[in-house]
Parts: sequence; C-alpha cells; structure tokens
Amino acid sequence: MGKGQSAGIDPGQYAQPPGRGEWLWNRPVAAAQATLILGHGAGAPMDSEFMTQMAEMLAARGVAVLRFEFDYMAARRLDGKKRPPNPQAKLLETWRGVYARVRQQVAGPLAIGGKSMGGRMASLLADQLGAAALVCLGYPFYAAGKPDKPRIAHLAELHTPTLIVQGERDALGDLQTVTGYQLSTAITLHWLASGDHDLKPLKRSGFSHEQHMRAAADSVAGFLARQGRQPAS
Repeated sequence: MGKGQSAGIDPGQYAQPPGRGEWLWNRPVAAAQATLILGHGAGAPMDSEFMTQMAEMLAARGVAVLRFEFDYMAARRLDGKKRPPNPQAKLLETWRGVYARVRQQVAGPLAIGGKSMGGRMASLLADQLGAAALVCLGYPFYAAGKPDKPRIAHLAELHTPTLIVQGERDALGDLQTVTGYQLSTAITLHWLASGDHDLKPLKRSGFSHEQHMRAAADSVAGFLARQGRQPAS
C-alpha cells in the first residue's frame, strides 16, 4: 500500500509529504457510510492542519474522505513557490476529473465539498455531477472586504442537499450578512458561535477550536448519514 492510501483510521500521516498529483485517503475501520471528496481552500494545501484534522475526525465518524489538490497547489510541492489559484474553468475541470475517477472506485453515496474555495467550486458542479450531497466548510459567500458583491446566484437554485458549516464572524460570510440572503431550501446552515473562516472562536465565547472542529465533524457525519438513508428519487 503506497502513499496516499490508508487502511483503518489512518490520518494520512506519512513518512514523507504526498507528491504532486497524489491523493490522500482517510478510511474508517468499518464500511464507510459515505465517501466525501474534500477540496482545499485557496491558500493551504490538502494536508494542512485544518484539512488533515477534519479528514481524521470524519473517518472516525464513519465517513471515507478523499483529499486532492488543484494544479497550482500541486505545483507548489515541486518548487515551493506560491501561486494564485488556477482560473475557475481549470479548477472546475480538475473537480470533474477527480469526481469521475473516484466514482469509478467507490460504491455508495458520493458527496463533494471542501474548505472555502474548494467548497465553492464544488457547489458550482454539485447538481451537474449528481453528487449525493454537498459539504462546505467556511463558505466564501463574498471576497474579503466585499460583502456588497455576494457570489450566491447559483446557491438560490441549488438542488443538491447541502450543508454549510460557517463561523458566525467569518470575514467571507458572517451571520448577519448571510442570514439576509435568499438561499435554496436544499441548503442547511450550521453556525458555530464566534467562529472565523477557519472555525476558530474568540476565547471569550467559551468554546475552543477543537470543540468547533468536533462539532463540525459531527454535523457533517450526521448530515451524510441522513442523506444515505433518503430513498432514491
């Protein structure tokens, strides 16, 4: 079994970092109740602390998680140079390719989603791909400092069952702003008290980041389990 593969609850901690183009799998010991393809955000790779911790927690809750990287982030592994994200068309092309390959490899419900940008790109394709569900962690409803220019048109028409886990003070979509949006009834929002874009709460909230990450993982695992029990349409 090579890098990028794991048996049981293996958090994806390898002797060496994954190479360009490799995937990271986190699989539960028992049969998975669902599989989730998780895309990373704009500035951090698939093996960032946030992505690794979430994948571990979900695997411990019965969800198999596949992490991949967009081309610009994979290229960073070769030379260490930071690059801006690929154009949207390229990001979506990568998503389609990964989904098609994973769909051939796994049976049962296959959900898509991701952290920030990864989740937003997945949301643009969820209906088209026929994904079982969509999971977004820290959704970028608008660019930083531009709440007057929301990127939500497609979210009003979304049909795929969707869970968005969002910090109440997320700089890319805070509670007060987002609750004013007209979103599809297919979308469920799970708000985390005082959480930021990485779900980190203020100390005075009485919550820790660990607690919020666990709450997010509980919410995602429960949501995917419910989707798996829904009768086929």
